[in-house]
This record gives sequence, structure tokens and C-alpha cells, in this order.
Amino acid sequence: MTILEHTDSIGEKIRISGGGRCNFTNIHTAPDKFISSNPHFCTSALKRYTPRDFIALVEQYGIPYHEKALGQLFCDDTARDIINMLLAECRAVDVEIKTNINVSDIQKTDDRFTLTTDAGSLSCSSLVVATGGLSIPKIGATPFGYQIAQQFGLNVIEPHAGLVPLTFTDDVLDLTHDLTGVSIDPVVVTAANGKSFREALLFTHRGLSGPAILQISSYWQPGEPITINLSPDVPVLPWLKTQRQTNAKMQMQNVLTLLLPKRLAQYVADMGDVDGERIADMNDAALKTIAAQIEAWQITPNGTEGYRTAEVTLGGVDTDELSSKTFETKKVPGLYFIGEVIDVTGHLGGYNFQWAWASGHCAGQFV
Repeated sequence: MTILEHTDSIGEKIRISGGGRCNFTNIHTAPDKFISSNPHFCTSALKRYTPRDFIALVEQYGIPYHEKALGQLFCDDTARDIINMLLAECRAVDVEIKTNINVSDIQKTDDRFTLTTDAGSLSCSSLVVATGGLSIPKIGATPFGYQIAQQFGLNVIEPHAGLVPLTFTDDVLDLTHDLTGVSIDPVVVTAANGKSFREALLFTHRGLSGPAILQISSYWQPGEPITINLSPDVPVLPWLKTQRQTNAKMQMQNVLTLLLPKRLAQYVADMGDVDGERIADMNDAALKTIAAQIEAWQITPNGTEGYRTAEVTLGGVDTDELSSKTFETKKVPGLYFIGEVIDVTGHLGGYNFQWAWASGHCAGQFV
């Protein structure tokens, strides 16, 4: 078996993931953590190669790891441990890895594929496309996998950036710029399907990022608003009524700093046109308006940061073209697609790596 890599190094996406410690799987992996035009396609592979299977391999190599929030598993030391483990597994079964190889043409005659490369021609009976998606082009991402699919007459669901920061304009951009570096723990909800996530949100000079925003970005549709509950643990209206009794002389923007970061509190006060007003002078209706602004802050992104910072690519080779058991294409015997190049995308938190391991394992049983 031969692996062709068009860059000069193997496993770059593994190396940079998880802040260099590789979030290599998630113990809560299940089909509902994945997005696809066919939500059932991933079920078989995820059952046949589970997080426990990959963890067993990690433990076999003595790689220390730890669990973070929400079932995410990371290496204690470095992502390089995972890369070295996978390279060792390849050596154990005499897999040849060739780097800096560019494939210029692929043809199939009878039951053989012929690949024309800048290092000569190669022939094989089984061809597995594991090229990934378009995210993070600086490490070598290209549309090559989609081009192979289209060459052989396969449908490709239009790719777009997923798990990516959202961008804004005007006053919201001014706010995010002023709050750059501030993190809160809200609930973020999409307008279209009501999908929600409760994780950290980070204000940046370009817009909003952090796990909650990355998660919601995979469901967000251009032109639609998102709704953010800035205080999911505190029922805001009862809290404001209590503050009216205990901190009656305080101005509203100062009261809100007890609940929110100062600049964000000022922004909420400005939205409600209550800057400078004492909370004691505000009736229940006014407090209700402020509470609604905090618990249902609705903003409309103007876009995303795109593939440059996206962690994954949504869309890809249509799963209707593939066997969910073998990952072989139905139209072209011997041609397989696995991993991110397929229209299966996981949530943030190790799910996409688990999909890579599971889909690769399953295809490997039949290649």
C-alpha cells in the first residue's frame, strides 16, 4: 500500500489541532453530533469503530491523555504523539508514504487506476481519496478530492466553511472590537432551526468566536440572525427586580456590570436607552425590556472568516454515492472516499477526528 501526500509533511491538521495537543476523539461520539444531507450515513461506521477503539490504540502506545469538558480527549504532551503512532502503525504493515507528490491525472481502465504524478506513474486496483476539505489552506488544503469525485461523475454537495468565527459590521463590530479578548458563557441559538449550544463565546476584533460560535456557524445560514442568551444561569427579570430593591440608587449601566462585562453592560444599557437612569426609577415594563435584551440578544452576522480559519469543511462528496459499509463508490468499483472530503461534518470537540478514524478503518477492511 502506498500513501501519496502532496505537501512535505504528514498529519499537519493533527499537528495544529487542539492547540498542539490534538483533540483526538470524543467519548460522547454519536450520529447526532454530525451534519450531513443523510444524517444516518455515519451510523454504521461510528458503531464499527468507536472512540474506545481509538483510545485503546492510544493506550497501547503509552500516550498520556486527559479529558477536558464535554468528553473531549487531548494528548497530555503533544499532537506529534498521535502522528508518530499512526506512522508506526503504517510501518508495521509496510505502508510506503511518499511526500511532495502531485497527482496530475487519474484514469481507470478495466479494474486498474493509473495515476500520473510528478514522480512517475503508479497503478492500483483500489484508490482511496482521503484529501480532506478546504479548511486552513495554509497547511495545504485543496479541492482536489472534490475534483476527483466530479471527474468520475459523482455528485458533490457544495462545500462551505464550518466551525468558523462569524463576522459583523457597524455597531456590533465596534462592540466586538472594544471587547476583544473578553469571554462569556452564553447560549447561542440559530434562527432557522433553533439549534443551540452552551459553550464559551469570545469577542474578537473581527467579530465573534469561541466554541459556541464555531458550533453555531455550522448551522447558520447567510442573512439569518442568531440569538444569544448572555445570562443563561440567572433569570434576569427577577434579578433586576431584586437589584431595584437592594441597589436602588445605582444607575442601570452600573447594575448591569454586576452581571455582564462592563462594555457589554454599557451596550445593553445603550440599546435600552437607559444609560444614566437609576434602577429605582424604572418600572417593571422597562426592566422586562432590559431582561429581554440580555436573554435574547439578536444579531445578524454578515458572514464568516471563511476557510482561512475554519476548522472543517461542510458539504463534500454526496453520501448517496457511497456505501456506508465499505465507503466504496457505487458507480466506480475500487474508488473510495473517506473523512472530511465526504458530506459528513462533526461538531467541535474531537468528533471530526473520530470520523476520520472510523471511516478510514471501515474502508480499510475492504480495500
